[in-house]
Amino acid sequence: MYRIAIEKLYKWKENKRRKPLIIEGARQVGKTWLMKEFGKQAYENTVYINFDSNSRMAELFASDLDIERLILGLELYTGHKINPENSLLIFDEVQEVPRALTSLKYFCENAPQYHIVCAGSLLGIALHQGTSFPVGKVDFLKLYPLSFREFLMAVGKDQFAELLDKQDFQMVTSFKQTYIDALKQYYFVGGMPEAVQAFAENKDFNEVREIQKRILDAYEQDFSKHAPNEIVPKIRMLWNSIPSQLAKENKKFIYGLIREGARAKEYESAIMWLSDCGLVHKISRINSPGVPLKAYEDLKAFKLFLVDVGLLGCMAGLRQRTLLDGNDLFVEFKGALTEQYVCQQLKTRDDLCVYYYTNDRGSCEIDFVVETDENIIPVEVKAEVNLRAKSLKTYREKFSPQISVRTSMADHKQEESLVDLPLYTIENISKLKL
Repeated sequence: MYRIAIEKLYKWKENKRRKPLIIEGARQVGKTWLMKEFGKQAYENTVYINFDSNSRMAELFASDLDIERLILGLELYTGHKINPENSLLIFDEVQEVPRALTSLKYFCENAPQYHIVCAGSLLGIALHQGTSFPVGKVDFLKLYPLSFREFLMAVGKDQFAELLDKQDFQMVTSFKQTYIDALKQYYFVGGMPEAVQAFAENKDFNEVREIQKRILDAYEQDFSKHAPNEIVPKIRMLWNSIPSQLAKENKKFIYGLIREGARAKEYESAIMWLSDCGLVHKISRINSPGVPLKAYEDLKAFKLFLVDVGLLGCMAGLRQRTLLDGNDLFVEFKGALTEQYVCQQLKTRDDLCVYYYTNDRGSCEIDFVVETDENIIPVEVKAEVNLRAKSLKTYREKFSPQISVRTSMADHKQEESLVDLPLYTIENISKLKL
């Protein structure tokens, strides 16, 4: 299975100012596989240490953090000689031994010749009290579920993925049915690696659903295992309210949908916890599309999306037939699923800042506004081929953006600054040129 993130790992390896790397991301998005695959491809030796329930490693890092002593201990534990020139050190579930996390500071300062990649779920929130995070001494890489392009490659449609990259829209339109069929599959399967791999091998939607249910169960267990006891019930209620939040026409997060009378103050820590875990994307409102967008952020208004479109469908109990056959019952939820999909693709791009816009009266709403290196681009999302976009028209008249995007199942078309971009090509939005 190909992951685009591996190219970023190669760049990290070649960087002369390289620091120990921490891969962040939700549970089961493929962090361990990615680290091992990178070690296999790019190094002569890979030294893998899993810190989960590892008392020997806890003891090794408990005393002083002298690098020579640590390297000797790791060599004795793994039975491998660690050569800084051609060995990759992998620290997995590193949050379970917080002193190992602290040691990255000393590796950075005193032994930068070692190549160290770390991963751990809940990093930064599962830290024990009194443990200092190595601020400024580590590099970061965020890993998400497979994007639609990665999904195409996983199911053997590499050439179709390459065609999207080339932005040959005439050719893409010729094969649009292949893309639409694959997109519907992706809506159901999503991008969690285990679900994608099972689908690629067996094309069994029932097996995919069982895997997604297992992943959701594991997340719920994590709430009890890692979150402070007093916010666990709030996390659960908030997490389970997300499908109904997204099913609304206006997808702004409403605390009253969690339970009647619920207030922001009660649930802020639960939202932060889920966001820090990588389980939700919090997309804030902006009240004006100025540069940088962050300066115009309204912290009180936001939308919450899940980490993965397949998991959203599973939580909502969406059936395979309903989705793939375009059942009428699906009409109401189609907008939610489409917006979740677009959010997920935009978030996989680290060159984009993602927000949404509404005016103060609430009469004009733009589903997403993204900031690229060159432009602020409003994005109107349509689930089908209906291109009526009253809000986008109002927004364009008011702010005159250089590029505006409508994304839907309609074919690619460009009229002056307005671009109709098929949903299956949205990942390449930052490559758009006038």
